[in-house]
Amino acid sequence: MINKKSRKETRQVRHLRVRKKISGTPECPRLCVYKSNTGVYAQIIDDVNGKTLVTASTLDKEIKTKACNIAAATEVGTLVAKRATKAGIKSVVFDRGGYNYHGRVKALAEAAREGGLEF
Repeated sequence: MINKKSRKETRQVRHLRVRKKISGTPECPRLCVYKSNTGVYAQIIDDVNGKTLVTASTLDKEIKTKACNIAAATEVGTLVAKRATKAGIKSVVFDRGGYNYHGRVKALAEAAREGGLEF
């Protein structure tokens, strides 16, 4: 019998493949994106020290759109960029988390770029 992997398992395999190649340093941390059916989450991570420097998600009080759509992802992108510049972070490495660069992931990335992050 052929056993087909679930969409979650194939995404995790893609994410691990990408994570072999990119890593966040203190000078250029990693902007990691996770999306679920109920929210969009973004973290800026220093992989060398194993610390999360900045976070933003649709669960934050500053986000007005509580749905999980492109508008909410745009708000999360601008919020993470604002918090990163406040923390002194200018350039990051973008980790799309195994997702296609489309829809919510693309909206978050473009909003973060417009907010002042370079990647």
